Amino acid sequence: MDIIFGRNRKEQLEPVRAKVTGKIPAWLQGTLLRNGPGMHTVGESRYNHWFDGLALLHSFTIRDGEIYYRSKYLRSDTYNANIEANRIVVSEFGTMAYPDPCKNIFSKAFTYLSHTIPDFTDNCLINIMKCGEDFYATSETNYIRKINPQTLETLEKVDYRKYVAVNLATSHPHYDEAGNVLNMGTSIVEKGKTKYVIFKIPATVPEGKKQEKSPWKHTEVFCSIPSRSLLSPSYYHSFGVTENYVIFLEQPFRLDILKMATAYIRRMSWASCLAFHREEKTYIHIIDQRTRQPVQTKFYTDAMVVFHHVNAYEEDGCIVFDVIAYEDNSLYQLFYLANLNQDFKENSRLTSVPTLRRFAVPLHADKNAEVGSNLIKVASTTATALKEEDGQVYCQPEFLYEGLELPRVNYAYNGKRYRYVFAAGVQWSPIPTKIIKYDILTKSSLKWREDDCWPAEPLFVPTPGAKDEDDGVILSAIVSTDPQKPPFLLILDAKSFTELARASVDVDMHMDLHGLFIADMDGDAKKQAASEEQRDRASNCHGAPPT
Repeated sequence: MDIIFGRNRKEQLEPVRAKVTGKIPAWLQGTLLRNGPGMHTVGESRYNHWFDGLALLHSFTIRDGEIYYRSKYLRSDTYNANIEANRIVVSEFGTMAYPDPCKNIFSKAFTYLSHTIPDFTDNCLINIMKCGEDFYATSETNYIRKINPQTLETLEKVDYRKYVAVNLATSHPHYDEAGNVLNMGTSIVEKGKTKYVIFKIPATVPEGKKQEKSPWKHTEVFCSIPSRSLLSPSYYHSFGVTENYVIFLEQPFRLDILKMATAYIRRMSWASCLAFHREEKTYIHIIDQRTRQPVQTKFYTDAMVVFHHVNAYEEDGCIVFDVIAYEDNSLYQLFYLANLNQDFKENSRLTSVPTLRRFAVPLHADKNAEVGSNLIKVASTTATALKEEDGQVYCQPEFLYEGLELPRVNYAYNGKRYRYVFAAGVQWSPIPTKIIKYDILTKSSLKWREDDCWPAEPLFVPTPGAKDEDDGVILSAIVSTDPQKPPFLLILDAKSFTELARASVDVDMHMDLHGLFIADMDGDAKKQAASEEQRDRASNCHGAPPT
């Protein structure tokens, strides 16, 4: 597994033209922008965890049937400090860095004190966020970095704390039709309280306030939810939305703040301060976007760990939401580089398998319903919500599919009733071995896989003017453990899951995490290209996609 995880990757600063086989749809014009860890050793020092690696951005620019690739390390303050020192000097979540032993005792003492309330890293290696016309590399700290999506140049650093009191924030925000950003973060012991803060960043500066050019200055707190524990808030990686509600899972995978405050002195990583409490409940918080207040009914389910929400929607007085859930936190443990060794296959069999689970929550619980009765009357799911004596509601999910991660949907259906999940397929291993299209309605699936190929998160790009939810393409960056097979960008027809094209590049490509597609073609031109593409398909034998 060292060929995938442990080796530092080389930048490809100048665009390199890919070798394209097959036919790229004429309407597909734009840039696939991706982010993930690319450097795990600096000098003779080494990160402990794969998620600690220095951020490496890469992009595939698609224009007129040609594809160009480039990559560049995020020039964060963290990157610059490490490279200048030729060692890891900035702590990451799974790796604690310590001062140069040559420094004097006063410098060491100051460094210890500064870690009591840690100033987190700006190594933004997880995702790409769009805010207005700008793009940012993000992680889960209070820092994000603006980037140039064309050149991958690193621009200014933004500190969430200047606009909203959060120490941690998710890398999976949501966007409304106007492009406004909805995200959430954790405010740790702020004025004696620890809370989860949902906040909104406008896409543009509001009318009448044009003297302030930055939308960031108009960030507003949408809602806040008190943590059930002052010193042990829940870890979370994403959250869900519907047209009228926000769904947040307060899970028993919690961060011990007291341990974190002393971790540096104890020579322990911040990750060691995370613990899963399997005897506790997972609380389901529902926030009404119209009133900006939580629904008062207490909903809960069994202990679980969720990194990725898939989608959510409203139906017949209920909220239906889908997540990828684990029985415990063993997945995070497996990604320590010490575990990604020759015993990897055996180690991976000890981890919890991710399952696609569907929950249903009643928005207006019947007060006259009998204790123990199921409050869900939705025909589309077997998920239940059982009324308890104290008025709480115990939610049991419907298990839809086993072995999915990194889920994506057609974003036009985000927060709405939908049918298809596009995801990476995993089983005992956390490393994806295939790409899956799962049909929630028919409970069937389509798969793409190829020997020695490891696909990244599949991203759906819709055909302009599409009427069907799955009318579009799937893009996935593929790395290979076969030295004779160069990495490539895979383009699949999202309906049939047949390969339309692949673009191979002779570069040192890394396994990434998340990203987005930036279209650079106006709407009329897109529709014309899509219309031509549809005519091509119709003239092809039995409507099969051309190759």
